[in-house]
Amino acid sequence: QLRLVESGGGTVEAGGSLTLSCTASGRASATNWYRQTPGNERDFVAGITGNSGTNYADPVKGRFPNTRDVPTNTDYLQMNNLKTEGRASCYCNAITSTDEHYKSYWGQGTHVPVSS
Repeated sequence: QLRLVESGGGTVEAGGSLTLSCTASGRASATNWYRQTPGNERDFVAGITGNSGTNYADPVKGRFPNTRDVPTNTDYLQMNNLKTEGRASCYCNAITSTDEHYKSYWGQGTHVPVSS
């Protein structure tokens, strides 16, 4: 079992910046960030592949650098120039891979209210 602990959530104004972190209890093959608003499914935001490549959803390309600190098993999502107003929750996701068998884990979620 892999445990993920998220931190860094909080209220931020539109146009501001906020950095989220996700610390895993062990090494993950790949990590991802998802965003969820009330009544909607979780949408992919950014991720780092097992080969250290990065993937970004179109709306956040160039604004949300996603980095990884390998020694501490910590993933960071730096959210710059936030545009979405209202309530949103962000979830970190980690995937472990063993012999091409994949397992997905989720963090507890962080609340990010964006004010105008």
